[in-house]
Amino acid sequence: MASEWRLRRLDELGFVGRGKSRHRPRNDERLYGGPYPFVQTADIMAADPYITNYSQTYSEFGLQQSKMWGPNTLCMTIAGANTARTAILKIQACFPDSVVGFVADKTKADLHFVKYSLDLMKSKFLAVSRGATQDNLSLDKLLSFPLRVPDLAIQQRIGAVLSAYDDLMENSARRIKILEQMAQMLYREWFVNFRFPDKEKATRTASENGMIPAGWKVSRMDEVAEVIDCLHSKKPQHMDNGTRLLLQLFNIGESGELDLSKKFLIDDSTYKLWTSRIEVRSGDCVVTNVGRIAAVAQIPEQVHAALGRNMTAIRPRKIKPTFLIEYLLSPLMTTEVAKKKDAGAIMDSLNVKGIVRLSVPVPPSSLMNRFEEIARPMRRETEVLVQKNLNLRATRDLLLPKLVSGEISVEKFETEAAAQTV
Repeated sequence: MASEWRLRRLDELGFVGRGKSRHRPRNDERLYGGPYPFVQTADIMAADPYITNYSQTYSEFGLQQSKMWGPNTLCMTIAGANTARTAILKIQACFPDSVVGFVADKTKADLHFVKYSLDLMKSKFLAVSRGATQDNLSLDKLLSFPLRVPDLAIQQRIGAVLSAYDDLMENSARRIKILEQMAQMLYREWFVNFRFPDKEKATRTASENGMIPAGWKVSRMDEVAEVIDCLHSKKPQHMDNGTRLLLQLFNIGESGELDLSKKFLIDDSTYKLWTSRIEVRSGDCVVTNVGRIAAVAQIPEQVHAALGRNMTAIRPRKIKPTFLIEYLLSPLMTTEVAKKKDAGAIMDSLNVKGIVRLSVPVPPSSLMNRFEEIARPMRRETEVLVQKNLNLRATRDLLLPKLVSGEISVEKFETEAAAQTV
């Protein structure tokens, strides 16, 4: 099959153009706050592979100096440290000139096949985009790399195989988001808004955090959990053949999950050193101290790891594990962090001294146990789905270069896959 493939420039397969953001200064407040989605590099990085969320919107004024792109536009970053990242718009959106848009000619190209082909060429794009101050992949440089493409029907079959994995991951991601929202909403209802079962029978009493239900108390974090600082030692070298996990800041997800799509591995002797204070395990929580201050994740079942630099571990003792993670994800934590973090000359930080002093509203054990019975299955299902997506992504990434390069034929793959289902 590989002999039937041809070299084609990207602009021979569809329309290619840069996004638009002509107005200066870019921080002009008149540009923002309207109804029009404005997708930026961070939104593309967070998408895998579909863009449905965005962190900024344009006003009418902003739209006038930009351009609206339609669904099924392939977006590719061309500037900065994350050059050559791709994702597919599922919505109408604008994006800046640091992003290139590609709209496939449906008579010549399959959108997903083109995306995977560009992903496979990422290292080549990065090699020619290195700059003295900032990496930059110009449109001319991008178009100078032809893609190897088969007939449209073969493109579509390859795209369908690989995008099936993406669709499964997207479905799991939606379920994860719903489960996370359900657990957090329940926590807020019961423990922030005090609308818990039999709330009518509870009187209120004064506390350092204001009025709370009678029978509750406000405790310091170190009164209800162990708070253990990271090892302040020089970061070890990553070992490709390592068998032990040393957590890094990039492992801390956005909504309390541990992201193990990338692992920093070490050997047994190094692991022994870095677990001399604590080996984190299921139910423990990890809090970041710098950068994304107070980003949190809970260790899922069957995971053991060493705590990396700029992190603090929290092991629940007198509170339940799900109660702990939902507290750390709640507005109560946000308020406490604002009070407890240290203002640094370069960046703020939340050190272990601040974490031990976090104020935690603690309900009676019967109510906490009831919450755990309801919310723990939600968190557990989230952990299972996160692992499922890791497995799907690994399988897709293994297949991608073989199918897109023509190393294995899609016909052979489909035949073998069908045989395995019989």
